[in-house]
Amino acid sequence: MRLVSLLPSATEIVYALGLGDDLVGVTFECDEPPAARAEKTVVVGGRDTSGLTPGEIDAYVKEQLAAGGDLYTLHADALAGLAPELILTQDLCRVCALPSGHVTTALDYLGCRADVLSLDPYSLDEVLETFLAVGARAGVLPRAESLVADLRRRLAAVAATVAGRPRPRVAIVEWVEPPFTAGHWVPDLVTAAGGVPVAARPGARSVETTWAELAAAEPEIVLVTPCGFHLDGAAAQAAGVPARFPQAQVWAIDGDGLVVRPGPRLIDGVEAIAAILHPGAVPAPPPGAIIRIA
Repeated sequence: MRLVSLLPSATEIVYALGLGDDLVGVTFECDEPPAARAEKTVVVGGRDTSGLTPGEIDAYVKEQLAAGGDLYTLHADALAGLAPELILTQDLCRVCALPSGHVTTALDYLGCRADVLSLDPYSLDEVLETFLAVGARAGVLPRAESLVADLRRRLAAVAATVAGRPRPRVAIVEWVEPPFTAGHWVPDLVTAAGGVPVAARPGARSVETTWAELAAAEPEIVLVTPCGFHLDGAAAQAAGVPARFPQAQVWAIDGDGLVVRPGPRLIDGVEAIAAILHPGAVPAPPPGAIIRIA
């Protein structure tokens, strides 16, 4: 089956299901595994924001959305030329990826008859269900069931290890300028890791908040996991956070790799967060995953 992924997380799912050879198209943000972007046709582009501050990125996003513009560009002719049979996309967040409606409209215009599967999880359980949905649609459901069973075993192992231990109050900051709460599946990661998410919106969209509101939740641990950034970027953004939470530990986490992309590595994220919340009880993650700021 010829597959196209319009989401970095979907690309990771495809490879986790052993379908990398079937993947023919990806986005410019599909960096895991690195071979995806290097070897496949890029059918979605976007602005390079690497030289912008978090505040400048936020202003650009708000300006584009207010004007009815798009943050991503679909290379429709290139997509049609790949003759895809299944396209993986989303309607969850206009900031994160191209909405599925844009894809369907382009395919109709081009006369391309591909199946479009929208992946829109709001909880950790729903994330795992998307793996089954992709597996079923791609004809490899047994592989997906095996993958999900293995991930659930790892979650159960963490739960058993942290059971009965004090559960610290944890605030996750998904953006720093301005601050955004943790939403969707992200609070579930904290719960699964043996913590209590505070100032969070489990199962709902992340929203802009204030540092005062975050501090009022009295977190014992603050995790900075900015969307679109790996550990180096997260650590740079977290540098100014300790002053706002003098009584709390502050950690930076590889946001894209472990927290904000709804793919298989979210379970790595649970294990990494558990290592922060319950040091010594859970093995430390590999280098490049987390770093303590204060």
